Amino acid sequence: VAAEHDVPFVCVPAGTRNHFALDLRIDRNDVVGALDAFVEGDERRIDLGRVSGRLFVNNVAMGFYGAVVQSAQYRDHKVRTVVQMLPDLLGPDAEAFDLRLTGRGGRTFETAVLVLVSNNPYLFDPRPGKGTRANIDSGQLGVIAVTGPPPRGLAEWTTASFRIDSGAPVAVGIDGESVLMEPRLLFESSPKALRVRVLARRPVRTPVPRRRGRRKGPSALPPDRQ
Repeated sequence: VAAEHDVPFVCVPAGTRNHFALDLRIDRNDVVGALDAFVEGDERRIDLGRVSGRLFVNNVAMGFYGAVVQSAQYRDHKVRTVVQMLPDLLGPDAEAFDLRLTGRGGRTFETAVLVLVSNNPYLFDPRPGKGTRANIDSGQLGVIAVTGPPPRGLAEWTTASFRIDSGAPVAVGIDGESVLMEPRLLFESSPKALRVRVLARRPVRTPVPRRRGRRKGPSALPPDRQ
């Protein structure tokens, strides 16, 4: 809505993992403090991603992850659901995912275990607390495709647009939300599409704990201190 009407957006980190807040360099442990950005924040513009016209701020995942988030049990028991579904999705008798894509250099693939398209590329080894993306305003999508055993089956590249074909509806996770989309899927970067207000990074203030215990009255003090 903010992007459609070109009004500033403020991110309040009250979610589960707050990846978007982390990449905006917002203190995820200070939910109330984030509200100050409404009146004191500095404004900048960042990119948004689109998949067949639908917006996303973080990423869209297909293949294994897209199938897992379709499960009704995933929200309450993420790890358990993944473990239980692994044999059927990736075992020797598993049916290959119908995901057709063209990678870097024009190389084509007829299937992929996982395809992750992100709004700006992810860092493989981000430093703790520094974010998972170097920036969110490069006008590029990041694509990670697992098409076979690593390292040869792992490909990573950046592009302004990307396409996935399939012979059936594709299960996708859009910013963690389970969606079933009709092919073909067209991914595009929308450069500088969103105005955001972000507070300048401030040190987190740790409150000094109050000491507990019985308060001593005057009669409990030595005579020379009463």
